[in-house]
This record gives sequence, structure tokens and C-alpha cells, in this order.
Amino acid sequence: MGLLSKHSPRTPSYLYPSVVALSLFCITALLLYKVDDVVSRTGTIVGHNLEPTPWHVFPHKPFDDENRHQRAYKIIQCSYLTCRYAAGYGDERWSYGARAEECPEFFGAIRRDLAPWAQSRISKAHVAAAQRYAAFRVVIVEGKAFVDWYYACVQSRAMFTLWGLLQLLRRYPGMVPDVDLMFDCMDKPTVNRTEHEAMPLPIFRYCTTKEHFDIPFPDWSFWGWPEINIRSWKEEFPDIKKGSQVVSWKKKFPRAYWKGNPDVASPIRSELMNCNHSRKWGAQIMRQDWGEAARSGFKQSKLSDQCNYRYKIYAEGYAWSVSLKYILSCGSVTLIISPQYEDFFSRGLIPNQNFWLVDPLNLCPSIKYAVDWGNEHPQEAEGIGKRGQDFMESLNMDRIYEYMFHLISEYSKLLDFKPTPPESALEVCVESVLCYADEKQRTFLDRSTAYPSENPPCNFKPA
Repeated sequence: MGLLSKHSPRTPSYLYPSVVALSLFCITALLLYKVDDVVSRTGTIVGHNLEPTPWHVFPHKPFDDENRHQRAYKIIQCSYLTCRYAAGYGDERWSYGARAEECPEFFGAIRRDLAPWAQSRISKAHVAAAQRYAAFRVVIVEGKAFVDWYYACVQSRAMFTLWGLLQLLRRYPGMVPDVDLMFDCMDKPTVNRTEHEAMPLPIFRYCTTKEHFDIPFPDWSFWGWPEINIRSWKEEFPDIKKGSQVVSWKKKFPRAYWKGNPDVASPIRSELMNCNHSRKWGAQIMRQDWGEAARSGFKQSKLSDQCNYRYKIYAEGYAWSVSLKYILSCGSVTLIISPQYEDFFSRGLIPNQNFWLVDPLNLCPSIKYAVDWGNEHPQEAEGIGKRGQDFMESLNMDRIYEYMFHLISEYSKLLDFKPTPPESALEVCVESVLCYADEKQRTFLDRSTAYPSENPPCNFKPA
């Protein structure tokens, strides 16, 4: 009887490579899924995965110039990798030999803006509650900025606002304190004093009113507004001033001039259109067609070419308007139709000294009275225009960074907690902003780059 041989089954030679290949495929698929999931949940400075602010709806950016893979690569590269290799601005504290000069008087508005929290201070609960009115949250820790995105901002407002904050960190290395703040990038204040009297909510934006707790902060256009070809303030103001000197006061048109968009739900601008009669009301009122202006390369909208009138009108739009600083810069008598909103610098303006106040309830006759008075008193009128221009000249970028520095510093003193970035926040640095910027935006950003100041911030006197 022979012995029965026992044979164990042999593994097919192709099975092991197949298992390896299948495993690699599964791992790759899982990795791609995870990457796609992360990318789809990452808000960005240009508006990826973010809805427009619900309190001021605007068209959603389609990102038609990117396919899915390009978008994923850009988000991973710009939001997650770029800042890892970027230098922060909090390590080296700049030393100054010069003594600081006194801050302008209008800086005192900082204390008035922050007065609602002088006794209660600002808690984590305050900041968390303000989120419902914010487009994004900024946390600065040891000279690095972290941003948590909630909504998209119109055009490139978010990009140029954050660029300004990053330039502040560059301007004063090691001096900007740790801070945690909410920011909204749209025009109208939202935190009403009556509604929120029991618990004032701190939120930064570009303007405020006496009926709101919103804290005014320099607007994005100081660093540029590429969509309408407006350069940074350090470039625009000298150009506007130069343009204002081409024609002498005596030869400027002896009437009031306004050019803008009346179709922004602004009763004042709608009423202003009725004043368009140079003989009857002494005013020339023109409708701005931004679509046509864009098609012509903004050749007819150059700010320095609009200073040939003795009087220029400022009319608020949907809310506050960035145009105020450009109108004042012309050296014409600025006719401000009694404003409801105020930005950070307008608190330094004084009626009949550097501007003329116009009555909105008697609009056309009030404009006519100002024009007739100015034409009868040319030296006094020219003086008002010149003092308005001088005020804007004093508001150079040094002053703007000083205001930002003192506002953030005073705000940080009110925090009763140590700022730490939330888990959902991502670091934003100069390099990551440039990573997202298109060619035109990058040009504007580069030209508004700041460098460490040779002088300390102005001396903000104690209360």
C-alpha cells in the first residue's frame, strides 16, 4: 500500500501583484476622496466654497476659469502649503531711535468706538455672538494671521483688506498684539445699539453710524481696487493732487459736479439727479455707467481728471462710499450731503473749515446756495477746498497704519481671554494672498507693499 502524498494548494503567481495593485488603488482613491473632501470644505480669500453674505447679496463667483483639478491644486497649494515656508513678522521687534510724534486728534474716535466694552471688556462670548454678522474672523498670534471664513466678500475686498492687515504686521514687526476679531466686508453697519444694548457685539467694518456698535476700519481701496482701476492710496493721492493743479481756481468750472451710480437704493442720489441744471441749481450731475467704463478701460473715469470744478458733491450710496477721500483730494469745495455714515477718518472733518455741509431736506437750493456763496467769496471757497486737500494729504499710509495699529492695540487690551486660532482657521500670509491673486491683482498688491517703519507709531495719549 503506497503512501498518499499531500499537496497544499499553490497561490497563483498573479495574485500577490493584484492584491498590491488593488491596495494601492484603494489607498489612492481614499486619499483623493479625503483631499476632495478637504478642498470642498475650504473657504478661501477669493470665495471658493463660500456663499455671498446674506445681508447684502451679490452674484456668486463661478470660477469658470478653473477645472476641478486646477481648483483642488490651487486650494491645497495656497491655503495649506504656502505659509508653511513663509516668514512671520512677530519674531524681530524693530527698534526705533526717533521719538514718536503725537497722533492726530481724530484718533480719539478709537476710544469712542471701543467705549461700549470699556467696563464689561470683550469675552469669547462677545466674539462668538458677533459671528452671525461677520464674513470672516481674524486671529493674530505672535505676528501670524489666521482666518476663519464664513461668507464671500464682493469683488476683491477680502483680499485687499487682509493684505492691509498683513502689511501692518510688516510695518511694525513684533509690535502688533495678539487679537481675535470679527470682520464684515460689506457696506452697511448691522449691530444696532438699541437691539444689542444688553450685549454690544464687536465687529469691524468700513463704516459705522451713531446708532450702531460697528467699529470702523480703513477700507480695502487704500491698497487698491483693481476691478475699477483705482490704485493704492499712495499712488492715487499724488496723482489727484497733481491733476487738481492743472487748472487754476479762477478757471475751474464755477459749478458743483457729481458723477456716480444713482441705482443703489439711495434716496439721496435719486433726489440729486433732479439737481442737474447748471443755471437753475449750479450743478452738473452725471450718471456713471460702470459697464461702459470697464469696456473703455476706465479712460473717462480717471480720478485725477475730475478736479476741474470748484465744487464737488459727495452723496452716500447704498451706505457709506469710498469716494469721499477722492473727492476731498481734488482741492475743490467738497459739498457733503448731510451724512448718515462715517468712516475712520471722516471724524476729523470740520464743516466750513475743510468741507461744506448740504441740507438733504432742501437739496437743490442748498447746493445752489453753496455755489453762489463760493463764487461770491472765491478766496474763502478756495481756502475750504485747500484745507480739505491738505487733510487728505496728511492722511498718508503712515497715518493709516498708525490708526490700524492703535485701534487693534486698544481693542486687544479689552479682550479678557488669550487669542488662539480656532481649528477651522487657516494661516494667511503675504505669499498665500499672492498665490490666489490673478495677474492684475498681483500687480496692485505688489505696488502697495509696506516695509518696516523707520519711526515708531504716533503717540496715542492715554484717556
